[in-house]
Amino acid sequence: MDKNKRPNPWLKLVLFLVTFGLCVSIAFAVTLFFVVPIQVERIFGPPNQKLGTVDRIYLSVRLILQEETLTSPTDPNGLPQSFQVQFGEATGLVIQRLLIAGLIPDPGSFRNYMQYSGLDTGIQAGEYTLNANMSPIQIALALQDATPTHVDFNILPGWRLEEIAQAFPTSGLSITTENFLEYTSQSFEGYIFSPGMPSFASLEGFLPPGSYSFERNITLEKFIHAILMNFESIVTPDLREGFTSQGLDIYQAVTLASILQRESVLEEEMPLIASVFFNRLKVGIKLDADSTVQYALGYNSAQSTWWTNPLSWQDLAYDSPYNTYLYAGLPPGPIANPGINALKAVAFPAQSPYFYFRADCDGSGKHRFAVTFEEQLQNACP
Repeated sequence: MDKNKRPNPWLKLVLFLVTFGLCVSIAFAVTLFFVVPIQVERIFGPPNQKLGTVDRIYLSVRLILQEETLTSPTDPNGLPQSFQVQFGEATGLVIQRLLIAGLIPDPGSFRNYMQYSGLDTGIQAGEYTLNANMSPIQIALALQDATPTHVDFNILPGWRLEEIAQAFPTSGLSITTENFLEYTSQSFEGYIFSPGMPSFASLEGFLPPGSYSFERNITLEKFIHAILMNFESIVTPDLREGFTSQGLDIYQAVTLASILQRESVLEEEMPLIASVFFNRLKVGIKLDADSTVQYALGYNSAQSTWWTNPLSWQDLAYDSPYNTYLYAGLPPGPIANPGINALKAVAFPAQSPYFYFRADCDGSGKHRFAVTFEEQLQNACP
């Protein structure tokens, strides 16, 4: 062998290129398999465990290139808007509507993220409040929770404050029973009923029945203000004129309407029952309303109700200024929250000669009316 023969330089070059290419390939493979997925997981969170290796690497590379698009809002000055996802709606259609609404800038990158994270199969049907000042990632996460931004809060006719308070724990609102009772135990200034409210008065009677829609995070102050404004819209000028014609201010009218609400079953009978109360007030006869005694007695733990029924003779003798079996005239204040029909019946009562009424015996909710006490006794059930 010729010791003076030199290696072929082209062979060296080929070996170098092969070695270099192999190193680059190894580095590239390491980057694809380890570095990129780790970086993507740091930015976008863990991947969907159901993804195969190839899909995970592919989506990871795509997300690295689309990071700015996915982490920046479409419009930093965007405003809240309602977005409805229908039951069974395809993910692709939802993404397309998000684009049309201006909530995401690019459907492809959004779809890549949804698939990478597994959120594409978790979109919940429901109504959302979204904003273009949210990043696409924030929007994707928001679509996983169909908890409504607003909840309905119902107040039933004839509920007292404590019964309204009991509805808060299951309402979806952040208001507590204790805070509500404490806040409503005071008189309020600045409303149409304020001038006639005594210093000891609460908001009993001034929270009209109905179904209200509130934001979940509404404050107690705004909650009460919204309902009191509803009261003001209900008590129209002609209704107030009706109260005045009956010799009542708003506070007195609401007090009588609250009794009427609790004593009536059928709305069509309210004007006639109101006439009985007015007839008794005019001649100084006590109202003898069971509901005022029930209010005075408070919660009956044995019956699990705020409205004890039936009342015993001992109950009727319970000494309270609210007991209209003992004290003539109106009680110190409302005993419940009356509805609009009770308020109208007080403003525009029927004209009748009746001084008495009692429940009919057929269980229909109707009442029998009487002019004299003797007739009242004759109307008693067998």
